[in-house]
Amino acid sequence: MTDITLIPTNTRLEENGAGQAFDISSSVTRTFLCTLTIDEQIEQESLDVSIWGSADGENWGTKPLLKMPQSFYRSETRLVLDISLKPEVKFLRAKWELNRWGRVAPTPMFVAGCLLREIPPMSPETPTKQALAGP
Repeated sequence: MTDITLIPTNTRLEENGAGQAFDISSSVTRTFLCTLTIDEQIEQESLDVSIWGSADGENWGTKPLLKMPQSFYRSETRLVLDISLKPEVKFLRAKWELNRWGRVAPTPMFVAGCLLREIPPMSPETPTKQALAGP
């Protein structure tokens, strides 16, 4: 099973951004448990993290493959990303957007991390790389 660190643990986020692209061509199940961990934050702010896919590592399209729930506080959120039916996706990366409101410090700040862990397919009928290759 593969682990991919889309946002390294304890990364200080102070502005919108995107992480590096990761090649997932060698993934057998193409199904991942996505864990977003927020370790620190300040009041009156939000964090939106999304996972984007690309066929070539350059063009990321207009819609994410997965959007994590908007976060405001320290937490750990887990969602499943199943791209087994999207064989064109060869690369993944995270994007994040921060928002701040109120009268205190104008710069948002989160300390967060996002990890993908390859997991078994969600359904026995889900095609895997081995099944698609045939005998």
